[in-house]
Amino acid sequence: MLAVQVVGLYSASVPGPEGPDGSDKVGHLLAFAGPTALAWLLGARWLVPVLVLHALVAEPVQSWVAPGRMTDPWDAAANLVGVAVGVVVARGLARSWAKMEV
Repeated sequence: MLAVQVVGLYSASVPGPEGPDGSDKVGHLLAFAGPTALAWLLGARWLVPVLVLHALVAEPVQSWVAPGRMTDPWDAAANLVGVAVGVVVARGLARSWAKMEV
């Protein structure tokens, strides 16, 4: 998941099909929600602050590493929302699984 995230964030061209303006925000959200949820569920919660840091620095780094890509603060916001969604989803799944064990 992290490899897909890195390729998507730092490739020279925007990955995926063209869509309506702002549709890339969904990709940013999912790129951070998936790894965050997985880290949380696997007990690697130390990775969540690392993902928060990456969510913040990915945009400025992206414009430096991939010429032609520009920093977008709304993409960084979508990254952060993705981290939050990942934690919420993982906590919900963990609670559901705990109830099933009883």
